[in-house]
Amino acid sequence: MANILVVDDEMGIRELLSEILGDEGHVVTTAENAQQAREFRQNGIPDLVLLDIWMPDTDGVTLLKEWQRDGLLTMPVIMMSGHATIDTAVEATRIGALNFLEKPIALQKLLKAVQQGLTQGPKASRPAVMYTQTAPAQTEHHEAIIAGNFNPVTVSETQHLASQPITAMSSDNLFSSSFGLPLREARDAFERAYFEYHLLRESGSMTRVAEKTGLERTHLYRKLKQLGVDPGKLAKKGG
Repeated sequence: MANILVVDDEMGIRELLSEILGDEGHVVTTAENAQQAREFRQNGIPDLVLLDIWMPDTDGVTLLKEWQRDGLLTMPVIMMSGHATIDTAVEATRIGALNFLEKPIALQKLLKAVQQGLTQGPKASRPAVMYTQTAPAQTEHHEAIIAGNFNPVTVSETQHLASQPITAMSSDNLFSSSFGLPLREARDAFERAYFEYHLLRESGSMTRVAEKTGLERTHLYRKLKQLGVDPGKLAKKGG
């Protein structure tokens, strides 16, 4: 697992990269501009940075130059852009960027570049605690796995939980003292139970579930499909 900083002014790109890299087991922090990236770098050293070139306040190449000038370019940086020229890519590489990805970024190219960066990039110590700015739903998922040890629940157990008053629920229903599950399986199991719970509570209403979970409906549909959750079946049970 690595700490990865994603710097991009487009919210959709930040959310997509956070989801993909989070599914790979990494802890992702996002910054929407160069200033936020500067502040994050002052507080810790990420294992890898994905840096967009075109941003409204300061472009990625300029930020890369700043980090190099100030001795802060001690982590591998992968540049991203949908409009950069070959000269821009060459300049970024000359300054110290490890790689360059052209948008829209293909999934396999992204994962390969990240893996190469984490394997070949410079190693540096970092503070034990790093603050994050990930999407709320993803932050909750990561904190839930870290705070306790997950014990997967079945759909019937989730249905029972959904019928109980929220104030009567305890984290003991979801967590045990075992760290036996691999991180990916634990995260998927928690997310599955989390969405099944809300679907049952809201009688399968995707609109209300999207509001409760803080996700856009398109993102919610994609996440449910990925987890193998059938909203129709849960709606019938919830009803």
